[in-house]
Amino acid sequence: MDVYLDNSATTRAYEQVGDVVRKVMCEDFGNPSSMHYRGVEAEKYIKEAKETLAKLMKVQTKEIFFTSGGTEGDNLALIGGARANKRAGNHLITSSIEHPAILNTMRFLEEEEGFRVTWLPVDSYGRIKLEALKEALCKDTILVSVMYVNNEVGSVQPIMEAASMVKAYNKNILFHVDAVQGFGKYRIYPKKLKVDMVTASGHKIHGPKGTGFLYIGEHVKIKPIVFGGEQQKNVRSGTENVPGIAGLSLAASMIYENLDEKVAQMRCLKAHFIEEVTKIPQTTIHGLYDETSAPHIISVGFAGIRGEVLLHALEDKGICVSSGSACASNHPAISGVLKGIGTKKEYLDATLRFSMSEFTTREEIDYTLDTLNELVPALRRYTRH
Repeated sequence: MDVYLDNSATTRAYEQVGDVVRKVMCEDFGNPSSMHYRGVEAEKYIKEAKETLAKLMKVQTKEIFFTSGGTEGDNLALIGGARANKRAGNHLITSSIEHPAILNTMRFLEEEEGFRVTWLPVDSYGRIKLEALKEALCKDTILVSVMYVNNEVGSVQPIMEAASMVKAYNKNILFHVDAVQGFGKYRIYPKKLKVDMVTASGHKIHGPKGTGFLYIGEHVKIKPIVFGGEQQKNVRSGTENVPGIAGLSLAASMIYENLDEKVAQMRCLKAHFIEEVTKIPQTTIHGLYDETSAPHIISVGFAGIRGEVLLHALEDKGICVSSGSACASNHPAISGVLKGIGTKKEYLDATLRFSMSEFTTREEIDYTLDTLNELVPALRRYTRH
């Protein structure tokens, strides 16, 4: 059986998304900046995509900006936001378990551009400590960035509470949310959450790779980090990726169809998987796994087996999983997220992430469980103690 349980790394595109991407690439292939009818045709796809995404998030179309994905969106939000507002202060805040697209961008701003960064601690479930956020806020704070869903352990951050706290302290502090793992699993309304910027990515929602968007509230001051032909109101220059944008828009529409049913199905499979996998001795689930956690991510520690070894053993059985975040590199390393939540030493390099999508079936989950019950005891027998 071929089982794909690495949907937090990337998802299989919907068939319809592949069809529309090909159509725009090969038939409606105009440059949206061109004045002739081919250009007008292409521009229409962009306009419709903005309308689709704006409607899903209950924002204005002028607040949607297309990017090449989550990493670029995060970079634009953080670097562009920090540079545009540095006269007001030089202090930035983020959590200690963010995606590398946030962590490394914050380090760049700290080391190369002179900003001061506070790294918020998290509890044992991977949630930021609101009291630490409150204490970190100061007159020099200009930007806070906290992810919606952690990509490794599936913890859901208290975004509304955090943003409300920040805005109560100073309404001019920008609040950015990396929602790459949350968009398509939760209904995210930036204005209700009181956040200024939200990043999302196409390939996490059955859309094309190399696509994404950044919501930027209309009153946010931001500087571009890409310079060129001044497309997208000069916030993000470069000829728009029209085929990708069309595919992203369609994927977003499709993933939000019957969302509650899809999420309920994933939660049912997650509960079943956790109930059975924890029957294997010396296993642990990282983070919360009730309904306050993400529906699609399960992080499991198997003491006595290196995660990479078990990953390849599962691969030999046709099962694809991850040893952490596939977004950083394909070279395994000790997870900063697991360290951040205080994971016991025996699980730090012995953890796998299983992540589902709406296409995941009970049969696939049961096959994976049967395979784990077969492999884990066998591999432990060959592990040196």
